[in-house]
Amino acid sequence: MFIAIVGLIVLIAGFGVKRSPSDASHYGGLITKVGIAIIALGVILASFKIIDPGKVGVQTLFGKVQDEVLPSGLHIINPLVDITTFSIQTENYTMSAVNSEGQKEGDDAIRVLSSDGLEVTIDLSVLYKVDPNKAPFIYQNIGPEYVEKIVRPVTRTAIRDNAVNYQAVDLYSVKRQEFQERINRTIMANFAKNGLVLQQILVRNVSLPASVKASIESKINAEQESQKMQFVLAKERQEADRKRVEAQGIADYQKILSTGLSDKQLQYESIKAQKEIALSPNAKVIIMGGGKNPIILSDK
Repeated sequence: MFIAIVGLIVLIAGFGVKRSPSDASHYGGLITKVGIAIIALGVILASFKIIDPGKVGVQTLFGKVQDEVLPSGLHIINPLVDITTFSIQTENYTMSAVNSEGQKEGDDAIRVLSSDGLEVTIDLSVLYKVDPNKAPFIYQNIGPEYVEKIVRPVTRTAIRDNAVNYQAVDLYSVKRQEFQERINRTIMANFAKNGLVLQQILVRNVSLPASVKASIESKINAEQESQKMQFVLAKERQEADRKRVEAQGIADYQKILSTGLSDKQLQYESIKAQKEIALSPNAKVIIMGGGKNPIILSDK
């Protein structure tokens, strides 16, 4: 509408020049026509509005917010309507103790008290977006500053309100996922009432007091040493079992030798040995004597 306002000023100036007694009065008609043309151009341009991809437009006419939302694309609208755009793409709001990670400068992590009275520091990221159909509601009731008015305070409050139900060690380990799901439900319900859609809550880091960290690390080290010792003992038991079986086998073998071999079995074993010697390439002559032991001649 800025062009139309300029055209209106030119039109008024043309009427003024036309009525003046000076010699320039004959230019008044031309100036008036130029003003009308500029007004017409401004009205035409103001009637067309392009909404960028990933955004929606909220219409305001004389201070009243319209319910109709303009999606992305080209629209023909009332030239008197003001358009305010809202992004409906996923946005990320991070609160972190690291300076370069969050939206706020400096340490912006959330410090909470657990059920056992310990202070726990939590780094968190919130993924959310504006509900396109609720954009007029946000504009009228909250305004474009919905991040500072809704996203940040609601998230921090939900973290603190739910953390008091858990012990510090549980937040750090076994109940971290449960805690994340719980705050997710709390924040989602609050966002929905204010025209926002929560997509995901990411608990990025949970920091415990130094004394608690040392205690946890000591416990973990003790458990690892215990597991290592159990492995060593199991290995030693296996080795003892192996030696016990081996010793029992030797004892059984000796028992068989001392009690179970007959003269015929010994003679059979002797014949087998003589056969192996006869087949040896180093033995040339075997003289089978009448005694118990054969005589073997070799070329070596």
